[in-house]
Amino acid sequence: MVETVSHNTSAKVIPTAQFSGQKILVTGASGFIGSHLCRRLSMCGAKVHGVSRKIPPKEEHCLRWWQGDLADMQMVRNLLTTIKPDVIFHLASHVAGSRSLELVLPTFSSNLMSVVNLLTVATEIGCKRIVLTGSLEEPDLCNSETVPSSPYAAAKWASSAYARMFHALYQTPVSIARLFMVYGPGQQDLQKLVPYVILSLLRKEVPKLSSGKREVDWIYVEDVVDGLIAIAQTSNREGCTIDLGSGSLVPVRTVVQIITGMVDSEVVPAFGSTPDRPMEQVRVADTEKTYSAIGWKPATSLEKGLESTVVWYRDQLRKQKK
Repeated sequence: MVETVSHNTSAKVIPTAQFSGQKILVTGASGFIGSHLCRRLSMCGAKVHGVSRKIPPKEEHCLRWWQGDLADMQMVRNLLTTIKPDVIFHLASHVAGSRSLELVLPTFSSNLMSVVNLLTVATEIGCKRIVLTGSLEEPDLCNSETVPSSPYAAAKWASSAYARMFHALYQTPVSIARLFMVYGPGQQDLQKLVPYVILSLLRKEVPKLSSGKREVDWIYVEDVVDGLIAIAQTSNREGCTIDLGSGSLVPVRTVVQIITGMVDSEVVPAFGSTPDRPMEQVRVADTEKTYSAIGWKPATSLEKGLESTVVWYRDQLRKQKK
C-alpha cells in the first residue's frame, strides 16, 4: 500500500457538508483515486465504507473496510443490503491499456460484470446516487462504426451503455464521470507514465518510452475528486456522461520534458525505444459543458500538479532509504 499525504496545490475544494452522516460506499477504495476520495469524504463526516479485492489497508479514513470481488453477485448483494448506502462511487476497475488477448476476460469480469451486478442490486434496494467512472478510452457514441481500442476500452464502453440503460428503463440514479488521464501523488501503478518517469529519473535510470507524440488530456487527482463529489451533489445529472479533464492536450513528450526539468536529472529519456500502441485515443474533455452541468472546472495547472507529484515520490524514496 502506497502512503498518502496532503498536498499544497491550488485546487479548489468542493463543499462536502451535505455528505455529513450519509453512508457512502467507495469501490476500489484502496486504489489511487479511491484512497484520495475516501480521505476527502471522511473529513466531512461521511460514514465511508470502502471495498476492495485487496486486503483492507490500516488507514483510518473509512468507517469500515470490506474485501471482495464485485464480479461475485452474491457478494455484491450481501454488501449492499448490509450497508444500504446513500451514495455509491464505483471506482473499482482492472486498468490495463494493453491490447493483449489475455486481458479480455479479466477486464470483462472486473469492468463490466461488476458494474452490472452493482447497478442491479443498487436499483433493487434503492440508492440516492451512483457515480460510475468511465474513461477517455471509450469510443465516441456519435460514430457507430468506431471500434474500441482495447479490452479495457470495450468493457468501459459497455459499462457506460448499461448505466444509461438502467437509468432509462429503471430510473436508476446513475451518472457517468468520464475520466481523462489522471495523475498525482500516490499513484500505485508504477508502470503508468508519470510515476514511471519520475522514479526512473530519481533513480538515475533511463526511462524507456514510445515516441511521445500522443497528445493527452492530463488531470490532477485532487481535481478529479472535486469533480466526482460535484457530480454526486448535483441534481438532474442522472443518465448523463460528464467529462473530468483539463480541456487541453499536451503531448507525452512535453510532460516527460517538464518532469525531467523538475527532477534536474542528467539522464536523457529514451524516446522511441518502445513501440507506440496501436489505436491510441486522442480526446479532450469538454470542460465548458462540464462547468455548465455541475459547476466544476480543474484548478491545478499541469506544472503545479507535476511539481507536487515529483515532491511526493522523492519523499517516498527518501523514506525507503532510512
